[in-house]
Amino acid sequence: MSEFKTVFGSLENYEKGHIEIIDDDPKAYAFSNIFEVANQSAPYEKVVVGKNLKYVIETLRAEGDSDWYTCAHDEFVVCMDGEIEVHLVKLNNSASYTPENKEGSVKLESDPEGPKMGRIILRHGHQALLPKGSAYRFSNRKKPGVLIMQTICGDHSVEKWAEICYS
Repeated sequence: MSEFKTVFGSLENYEKGHIEIIDDDPKAYAFSNIFEVANQSAPYEKVVVGKNLKYVIETLRAEGDSDWYTCAHDEFVVCMDGEIEVHLVKLNNSASYTPENKEGSVKLESDPEGPKMGRIILRHGHQALLPKGSAYRFSNRKKPGVLIMQTICGDHSVEKWAEICYS
């Protein structure tokens, strides 16, 4: 029986992603290393690293403060490296920020109006729900970190497949 060892990566220590072809067409697959993608991304740029129909996994370089965002559906975020704060506000009138038929995250033009829901401190492996009807902002004042986010592809989802897969 083969022995496998799990190695957790970080922005400071990761292996370049690769795929192993097993008698199939490599064009049917995309493999990306989230740390490599985040290392080459602007802070809080939502780069798509996985896609299934309209659903996506995005990776974000967590550095400084993000803009405020909201969404017409729940989103989930997982901290893969670093320590990142998530600030949440319950929107007074979420429909005025996000139309029901709008999918993916929506950047707010100003600070959200509504009661503060609190903050979540995410560390390696921690997950948070970003609920429908709320606004969220990420903050990281320490060394850059990495988040992955499960959402629906939207206006702020950046697809860089050629850059990711062929570099």
